[in-house]
Amino acid sequence: QVQVTETGGGLVQAGGSLRLSCTVAGLTFHSVAMGWYRQAPGKEREGVACIDWSNDVTYYPESMTERFTISRDNSKKTIYLDMNNPKAEDTAMYYCAASSIFRGDCPPATNGFPSTEFRSRGQGTQVTVSS
Repeated sequence: QVQVTETGGGLVQAGGSLRLSCTVAGLTFHSVAMGWYRQAPGKEREGVACIDWSNDVTYYPESMTERFTISRDNSKKTIYLDMNNPKAEDTAMYYCAASSIFRGDCPPATNGFPSTEFRSRGQGTQVTVSS
């Protein structure tokens, strides 16, 4: 059984920085794509970023690169989401998802994230940005 666990959320001031982590157990971590999405109260789910097995990254949309950076450490079975200079509108629950496809790609930026093959998802970690 795949277990996905997000950590690192909390209260951060606008203009500050925060690192979210997502660890995964129960799958061949280095061979699958993984990513982050978020949902704020009363708003639709929104993709943030995805990183595939070969370290190619996709942001949803590309403008997310202004404040977010996704990375992975296969030795720790962990992906990260670095938030730099966050804004109040980045306040949301942040979720991590893992693909079920061996050496699968991240969805194109125009398709959004996560797509259906990202079946394994965590419980989320809350990020609150104070202005």
